[in-house]
Parts: sequence; structure tokens; C-alpha cells
Amino acid sequence: MSDDTVLQVSTSRGVATLTLDSPANRNALSRAMRAQLRTALADALADDAVRVVVLAHTGRVFCSGMDLTEAVGGAAGDQGVRELPELLETVWRSPKPVVAVLRGPARAGGLGLAAACDVVVAAASATFAFSEVRLGIVPAVISAVVLPRMVPHTAHRLMLTGEVFDAAAAAAGGLVDLCVPDDEVDAAVAGQVTALAAGAPAALAETKRLLRAGGLRGSAEELLELSARFFASEEGQEGITAFREKRPARWVPAAD
Repeated sequence: MSDDTVLQVSTSRGVATLTLDSPANRNALSRAMRAQLRTALADALADDAVRVVVLAHTGRVFCSGMDLTEAVGGAAGDQGVRELPELLETVWRSPKPVVAVLRGPARAGGLGLAAACDVVVAAASATFAFSEVRLGIVPAVISAVVLPRMVPHTAHRLMLTGEVFDAAAAAAGGLVDLCVPDDEVDAAVAGQVTALAAGAPAALAETKRLLRAGGLRGSAEELLELSARFFASEEGQEGITAFREKRPARWVPAAD
């Protein structure tokens, strides 16, 4: 790995794992990190063999947010925040499920990165904070992915106070899906990945599109047509047949 590589990428059994690997700056969203994440996500989404994307980290901290050392002295157009919406939207609208794994603290933009994922698994010892207001800045960009996830009054209070909260509070507020003991994180992630990979790729993508659009916003006729189309699709027929024959569907990754 070269000195300027801040992201590890590995693929195994249909799972692409993107690991933030810049512990020296607490895995901050530096220019290099943003660029490498965008490239790795594009590659994973374009690879038909990849069924699930996992976002993990090395070091004690998941992500400390934007790299503030790059923000000193810059004008508004030089802050790099213009790139962040594209990155968050790529994760948010990914047709493939994305799982965030937090074994340690997340702050500011790091919370946005996690919130954009479909499933967030956090160790009980992880901590969180919307620290922006205490730095004289605003959690504007990340609000686009954080607010749809969180209980409104909880998000309101935590974004205004900037106070640190624990993983249990993050789960209660909707930011975290699974809060588990530190030594059970691997098992929890494996369980979620297995469950997600059991879904048919096209069906997962369409379900995500519905969920990200806010659910039942189409007309009854449109939703009926969508349901009927997937019942009759190649994936739908394979899934029904596999269920009747009591075997895994063809898209389920084979066990080792």
C-alpha cells in the first residue's frame, strides 16, 4: 500500500469491504479519502459479482468528519464540502445494500457517512457527536441523510447541543440500527451481510429505490404494476421455484 493510500479495498464472496485506513488523522474525510471512496464505490457498484458493500475502519476512530487541517485559510469554494454531497448521495442511492461498521467514535461528517448507509452496526463503546456548531459551522450537507433516519426531536437537540452521545442513544434516536457488545460486532455484521445477500439483486435495488423515495408515494396502479412485474421476472420465478424446491436461490452466495 502506497503512502497516499487511505482506503483498503477487498472483495470476497460477493462482499466488497471498503476500510477507512487513515488512523493518523482519525480517518478524516480528506481530499484523498473522498476521492478514493468515490472510486471504490463506483467500482463496487459496477461489479456484478458484488452483492453487498461494507464500510469499515482501522484504528480507534470510525471517522472524525472533514479534515479540518485542509480547511484552514480557504475560501468557501475551497473547503471540499462541495464533493461531500456527491459521496453521500452515491452511498444513499446505491442499488446495492451498504453496511457501516462502527467500532469507535464518529463525529460530524462521519455521522453523515454512516447515516447514508442502509444498515449501521455499532459497538456499544462507540460514541457520536454532531460537533459542527461547537466549531462555528453547520451540519448542513449531512442533514440530508441524517434527518430521514433520526427521530426529529432527538436530531434537533443533538445537532444544537453538539454533545457526545453513546451507541445506545444513537440506536434509540434512529442513527444506529444495531448496537451490540464490542466482541459481537463481527457476528452481527456477518448476520446482516448474509441476510442482505439472500435477496435478489434487482429486487433489492428496486426495494431500495422505493424506500429512498419515501415508501408508498406511487399510485396504487403503479405499485401493482411493479409488484406484478417482479412476480413474473426471472428473479421472481427463480425465487418462487427455489422456495418450493426448498433450496437456495441461484443468487445466494455459496457457502465456503
